[in-house]
Amino acid sequence: MSEPFRGGSYRRRIRLIVTEPGVVEGGLEDDFHHFEVTLHHDGERVLDVDARSLRWPWSTCPAAAGPLRALAGMELSPRCLAVGEHTNPKANCTHLFDLAGLAVAHAARGGERRQYDAEVPSGRGDDRAAVRLWRDGELVLAWTLSGRAIGSPPPYDAAPWKGGFFRWADTTLAVEEAEAAIVLRRACEIGMGRGMDLDGVDRADELAELMQGVCYTMQPVVIGTARRNKGTIRDFSSSPDALLEGSGS
Repeated sequence: MSEPFRGGSYRRRIRLIVTEPGVVEGGLEDDFHHFEVTLHHDGERVLDVDARSLRWPWSTCPAAAGPLRALAGMELSPRCLAVGEHTNPKANCTHLFDLAGLAVAHAARGGERRQYDAEVPSGRGDDRAAVRLWRDGELVLAWTLSGRAIGSPPPYDAAPWKGGFFRWADTTLAVEEAEAAIVLRRACEIGMGRGMDLDGVDRADELAELMQGVCYTMQPVVIGTARRNKGTIRDFSSSPDALLEGSGS
């Protein structure tokens, strides 16, 4: 990986737009991914979810559009994690599933447009200090990380970092606060890949010991066929407005 990816900041943008009654378009882009979803609903339930992969890390990622359609029939909910109560998150692409959950919540809220922008500075351990999240251009979260934990502010400093943060946010915080915290926590996790030689791995099964079962590509029936989609990593550190540029969402 070239030197520019070892400094600067990982950035992620998520945008949700109601394009017509009953339709939410969602887009997610960061260094490693660019996905879109179209959610159709009747005001009470999800009717269908279409997914598109525009830039993805593994050869199998686009096929994750299939299991995402299991969300059809679920009741709309303002909780972005509600999708995980309707179908198995680990059978899905993590990022498409997160985006679909946010689209469902957006449909339930009835708003027209929402955009999240996350910033996670490069570094390791205690060097990865200040992470921030903007919602519709307003700074809504700023955490100071201490290693792999939130050092401040409260109440986030009391949250488990791994194995329970999402559940903690969903049950402890108000719905809007929980959504923002979940978006930033995911960005912190994915942003840790910045600076790593991710293209040094040819096949997903090389990571089986660490990652088998965590997502669609890493499922036992898929992992053996997944190949790295090399040369797809981008650097948005100094050009955050290039994220989702020209996207339908």
